[in-house]
Amino acid sequence: MTETPHPQQRPQRSPEEIVQRQMAMLRDQKRNLDKQLSALGSQNEKLVRLLNASRQEIVTLKKTLAAEAEPPATFATILQVNHGRQPVGEATGDGPVVTGPTVDVLAAGRRMRVALSPLVSLGACEPGLGVLLNENYVVVALLDYERTGEVATVKEVVDHDRVLTVGRSDEERVLLLSGRLRRERPKPGDAVTVDHRTGFALEPVARTDVEQLVLEEVPDVSYSDVGGLGPQIEAIRDAVELPHIHPEIFREHGLHPPKGILLYGPPGNGKTLIAKAVARSLAERSAAKAGRSRAEGYFLNIKGPELLDKYVGETERQIRSIFANAREQAARGVPVVVFFDEMDSLFRVRGSGLSSDVETTIVPQLLTEIDGVEKLDNVMVVGATNREDMIDPAVLRPGRLDVKIRIDRPDREGAREIFSLYVTEFLPLREDDVARAGSRAAAAEELVRAAVERMYAREPDTEFLTITHKDGSRETLYFADYASGAVIRNVVDRAKKQAIKTLLTTGRRGLTAEHLVRAVDEEFHEQQDLPNTGDAEDWARLTGRRADTFQDVRIVRHTPAQGEATEQDALASGSFTASPSASSGVSDAGATTGSGARSDAGSSTESDRLRGGAQ
Repeated sequence: MTETPHPQQRPQRSPEEIVQRQMAMLRDQKRNLDKQLSALGSQNEKLVRLLNASRQEIVTLKKTLAAEAEPPATFATILQVNHGRQPVGEATGDGPVVTGPTVDVLAAGRRMRVALSPLVSLGACEPGLGVLLNENYVVVALLDYERTGEVATVKEVVDHDRVLTVGRSDEERVLLLSGRLRRERPKPGDAVTVDHRTGFALEPVARTDVEQLVLEEVPDVSYSDVGGLGPQIEAIRDAVELPHIHPEIFREHGLHPPKGILLYGPPGNGKTLIAKAVARSLAERSAAKAGRSRAEGYFLNIKGPELLDKYVGETERQIRSIFANAREQAARGVPVVVFFDEMDSLFRVRGSGLSSDVETTIVPQLLTEIDGVEKLDNVMVVGATNREDMIDPAVLRPGRLDVKIRIDRPDREGAREIFSLYVTEFLPLREDDVARAGSRAAAAEELVRAAVERMYAREPDTEFLTITHKDGSRETLYFADYASGAVIRNVVDRAKKQAIKTLLTTGRRGLTAEHLVRAVDEEFHEQQDLPNTGDAEDWARLTGRRADTFQDVRIVRHTPAQGEATEQDALASGSFTASPSASSGVSDAGATTGSGARSDAGSSTESDRLRGGAQ
């Protein structure tokens, strides 16, 4: 019998091998779990983002649905703020009794008394302010004033919260003042925006109009700043200051202070300066009389062409506004000077045909303001013109412009005074001249003397015009006959520029007599062509004489001498010494022209030398 074989038996494992095998299986399971956990975490983050986005969309949808379901807010305007009165039910005699803080508003034409939300401050509410009302008509938000509206002019302040305004077509309306205007207090003549729907004057409007252009504090100009016009200043002080210094004597004699002064004469002789000095003097006298330490006053400087307007009645309105402003300032007890510069441009002779006849209404408006029903206490009207013949006679008659003073061209002594205002010891003077004169003040006087001597020299090379009068006589006018304060100042400025050029080219510092003499001659050559006309009337106006006595005018032309270029070179080298006659560089050359080209060439050479001096 054959024996059956037994299957092969597996080898026995040690405990260590069993443990290692189990550990390997566990590690595999852990790795699988980590992968599953990471995948689940990513899916969780995606779900979180999706949920957050869904929640935001839900919130937005809810807000949208709530906004669509919310009733619209109502715009309203505050008419009155009620701070509340206690106890409830007690009549106060000042309106209906209220239980707490409320506001009266106007919404869509309805006047209502509404409550305020706790989030709205009662102190921030003021009349005229815009507000928002919710569906329960509760104020939930404050807005600003209406930013647009019609512009009206304040004619009169009725009381603390009402004004009388003038709008289109001179329509007058009484309006309430907004909270802002109650704080700022508008004045007659001010422009404000108005809302006729609510009946409020809302905000002031800053207009670049005559009210803002002409008002000026007391000018810092005194009579001492005006040179060469001693007799004219004395006449003005007698007419203007004496009534303020001794009013009781004038009342005793039945005299009234003059209403106005007319300053007339050739241009450039200080008419505007005198007007400012009058304003300063009146302010000082008024302050001394009232016991004030500070001079207070106003100077309204009105330039005639600025008031002319293409719209009918606009110029007259501005004149009314000017005098209303002047009366308002004068009511405070301070003097006001209303100065009309170039008076002939506004108040021409009516019916002259020299313009568009706008003066037919402008002149009566001025006359009404000067001697109308309303008095002009503490207001002085001063006019300045160099064409007094073109002003309407009704303006010039006594009782309106009572004092008429001619401001003529300065004589030799007057020119010396004007030169002394500009050429002083505080300027940089040449040290040689100071040592020769003994002091800086004496050296400045020598410079002034040299300039005056040259300007007022009656020599052939300073002849300006030859006039033939209607009676057959002839008269020669010189450069001195056309001197003025403006010309003298221009001469001094020109001399200072020459001194600066000399310093830059030669290193020699200081103003000298040669600079002033040369400046006089250069100014003389420039004045030859002004005005560029042969009309006797034009030259008569510049001279300050009557044109009806002139029959013929011959202009004497002068050209610079040939030695001018040599003198320019000498000036650059610092060795220029010339007598007044030599430095003039002029000769009587009849009607020869071309002096301007000669002068330009000399200036060009000097400028080129300045630019290339360093090289």
